[in-house]
Amino acid sequence: MVKHQLLLSKSHKKRKRDVTQDQVEESTDKPSPSKKTKKKRHDRAREPDATPTETMVTSHQPSTSSEPPIKQCSPAEAEAFLQKHSITISNQTQGDAVVPVTSFDQLSIPDGLRGAFTGFNEPTPIQACTWPPALKGKDVVGIAETGSGKTLAFGIPALARLIASPEQSKKKQSTISVLVVAPTRELAIQTHDALSALGAPFGIASVAVYGGVPKDAQVKALANGNAGGKITRIVVGTPGRIIDLVHDGVCDLSRVNYLVLDEADRMLDKGFENDITKIISYTIQGEERQTMMFSATWPEAVRRLASSFQHNPVRVTVGSDDLTANSRVEQIVDVFDDPYAKDDRLFNRLKSLSHKKTSHKGSDEARILIFALYKKEATRIEQSLGRAGYDVGALHGDMTQSARISALEKFKTGETGLLVATDVAARGLDIPNVGAVINYTFPLTLEDYIHRIGRTGRGGRTGKSITFFTGENHERALAGELARVLREGGFDTEADKLKKFPMTIKKKGHAAYGAFFRDDITAAPTKIVFE
Repeated sequence: MVKHQLLLSKSHKKRKRDVTQDQVEESTDKPSPSKKTKKKRHDRAREPDATPTETMVTSHQPSTSSEPPIKQCSPAEAEAFLQKHSITISNQTQGDAVVPVTSFDQLSIPDGLRGAFTGFNEPTPIQACTWPPALKGKDVVGIAETGSGKTLAFGIPALARLIASPEQSKKKQSTISVLVVAPTRELAIQTHDALSALGAPFGIASVAVYGGVPKDAQVKALANGNAGGKITRIVVGTPGRIIDLVHDGVCDLSRVNYLVLDEADRMLDKGFENDITKIISYTIQGEERQTMMFSATWPEAVRRLASSFQHNPVRVTVGSDDLTANSRVEQIVDVFDDPYAKDDRLFNRLKSLSHKKTSHKGSDEARILIFALYKKEATRIEQSLGRAGYDVGALHGDMTQSARISALEKFKTGETGLLVATDVAARGLDIPNVGAVINYTFPLTLEDYIHRIGRTGRGGRTGKSITFFTGENHERALAGELARVLREGGFDTEADKLKKFPMTIKKKGHAAYGAFFRDDITAAPTKIVFE
């Protein structure tokens, strides 16, 4: 009996060695390796299966650097950093407190990811405090102002996680592990471009899915994603299109274990809560999924979402839980008695900003972003500036998606120095070298105003915003709120210009449900039975 077992064992080992040999040989035309070489290959091939527990842990909490990180900052230095940037960290355990990463050298990540830091001296506050828990596989909530570097805050841990757990392309199994949900098409495209650049050296591809364009190209990209030496492991998209493609059976999210909700407050404010819940249900459930949520504010609706789908998240707040203006942006207000004088003032402001009429691709000249409230108004301003000889583009809802992408790309590269946009461009977009923002018409809410001026002063730079204010229509009711924002930023002189208008502060309303929407009601509805 013992002899029979030994024969079976030898036969089994021989079969395994034959299979392993077939897997490691690159070509049948090459000469057969020696027995010693075969044995080495056989041992290497068996190593990943030898410790399955360690492999599983590594995929959830990536340790991605072969070199030990340099010495972390001391507790005193960490406390000074938190106080300097007004950072609050909640839900951290006593034995695992978050130590800010104050230098890129302190990050334990693959060298190929460090190219993303080119041009930056140090991590932004939100990056410094979200990277440590995120790289350990913990759920994170990040609350920070616009232009604070949130894309890399979740992008670096996402790529580190993917690199630590390489995926083999299998036709019958989804390879998508990372899903990023964004509120707008432009933000989805921007995030996709950033993650694609990060993943390219490692053979990791990303696909962007969003509405406003036919599905065909996106369906084809998802179907042919595992080609060209790259494997599609990331999907970035807007809620509606993600759900459509899942229902069509072309986007399988069942293996997503890293989920990002970017601009979460904006998505909830636009009425996407049910869509987000549905999308989350398509992914891996429970603690096996790491969920990252980033937002500019921390209202009750966002808190409720975090408590529903995250597991003991570490919450990092830079500044206030409420929406605040970028402190590096100088805010200027021009008050008008005659609304028709705004065109002349616009040309005068462009001259005072020393903006050149012509521009060229790759120009280092600072761009200027001009915001209009309505699509037709944006078109009129664009045409007026064009007739005056300015290189100008437009970005609004009446344009096709391809035209919008082209206009945005020309503005980013400096081919056009001016861009006239509606609020579609105000949220989340990271446009390099925007020196000033001009609000030709005041937006409908103070939140939109703050996000508009947040397009400048990004990445630690300074910027300038110039706002034309007439007090007409909706503007009169927002004068008090604008004055409050100006005073909070230290621009009292500018706030005094608005004293001619009522200084009342309107109750905050909901974009989808109006001023009487309540987001603090958690009790279940009472069922009434009539007998």
